[in-house]
Amino acid sequence: MNLAAAKAALAHLDLDENPASVKSKSRDFFWYSPVLKARLDHVVADFVVSPRSEAEVIEVLRTCYAHDVPVTVRGAGTGNYGQAMPLAGGCVMHLKHLDKIREIAPGRVVAEPGIVIRELDAQTRAASGQELRMMPSTAATATLGGFIAGGSGGVGSVRWGALRDLGNIIRLRVVTMEAEPQIHEFTGEELHRVSHAYGTNGIITEIEMPLAPAYDWVSGFVTLPDFEMAAAFGAALAAEDGILLKLVTVCEAPIAEAYFQRFKGHVTPEDTTAIVMVAPHAMPAFETFLARWPAAKLIFRSDAPDWARDPGPAYEYGWNHTTLRALKVEPRITYLQVRYHGPDYLETIARVRAHFGSELMQHLEVMRENGQIIYAGLTLVRFTTEERLEDIVRIHEDMGAMIFNPHRYTLEEGGRQSADARQLAFKREADPKGLLNPGKMIAWDVPDWSYETIYAYAGMRAAQ
Repeated sequence: MNLAAAKAALAHLDLDENPASVKSKSRDFFWYSPVLKARLDHVVADFVVSPRSEAEVIEVLRTCYAHDVPVTVRGAGTGNYGQAMPLAGGCVMHLKHLDKIREIAPGRVVAEPGIVIRELDAQTRAASGQELRMMPSTAATATLGGFIAGGSGGVGSVRWGALRDLGNIIRLRVVTMEAEPQIHEFTGEELHRVSHAYGTNGIITEIEMPLAPAYDWVSGFVTLPDFEMAAAFGAALAAEDGILLKLVTVCEAPIAEAYFQRFKGHVTPEDTTAIVMVAPHAMPAFETFLARWPAAKLIFRSDAPDWARDPGPAYEYGWNHTTLRALKVEPRITYLQVRYHGPDYLETIARVRAHFGSELMQHLEVMRENGQIIYAGLTLVRFTTEERLEDIVRIHEDMGAMIFNPHRYTLEEGGRQSADARQLAFKREADPKGLLNPGKMIAWDVPDWSYETIYAYAGMRAAQ
């Protein structure tokens, strides 16, 4: 790795060598996990470059390839699996300047990867009355490219499913890291080569996404006296196809009272909460649905606010914002990412909850999968030891719940614990030296890895 030569060749670009800002831009939300924090806290790049065009992206990749410098791409760094952590040092490519919208048309938008999602929605709303189908709860700061490369679903998944479902990404334009970088455009099945690949096999420079009609979504907060009732409530609400929803979140007591500061005085420690986003024209139907659940109480609606302090949008209490709010109050909190599916998913949730008791606090998000309602669990865990966390994961799996482990930094361990042959094949083509975000794809480093223990990347930069 010839850092000096690479930096000299890139000196005319937006190059950052300031130790404090390089460290800041070398980090994401990996600290959600005490396991990742212990392993990755020291990781830092050698320099950061922020290209202003696709041509500059190509120049950076060509230069770093010639000098054997690893390149880790990042957006806003809101990912929480360590996706944007430069394990081997080298160059962080920050795409903050690639933030333009290229085209807005009926049902679609073409944009650069560095655009912040809230800004993208603001522009598409103003121009056409449309918005993205789904977004992370960090939409106020997260970038579109980061969501595609590191996310899997979010606000909107109650209607549209997961990012990798057919139709949820239209097209990706990708640059490879070779002696002479190549440009590829992927659609259809080929999208899976680079979506949710952490930038390990190409740099996304343009994204075409579907849009849906934009609404002034009504944020609603509902209390219920019993968790199992609330889980059934959320699932039944999402199954009402005529009620247009963007979010259905269920948080077990005492999550709202303990961790949602703006809920103070409006909920008790015994209240389980359902947090929803409903299209304005669907509110009468939602009110009718509520009337069928006499124990459910609508304590806030953003179209008729009556709290002294505005609680903010509903989505900032769902998905991983729930974990973030809990962490701010109780630093030992971490979380698991669970998939509850199949015809008996509510029974599986009940068994898991009965087994663990107060050690875990249930947080559920409704998603659609192949037209069916399922729950994604972003379970809050009171962390004690890494060994106990591993036990908790194993017990979930033994009970039939699938874990996407947020305490791992590799693609395979954070997913289905198996190699994605399409992503690996494209990496061989697009990154022959293995310089793109090294350490994140086990199948590249150790093809016969058994997954029996946590993977430790051999090339990780040692702590100074």
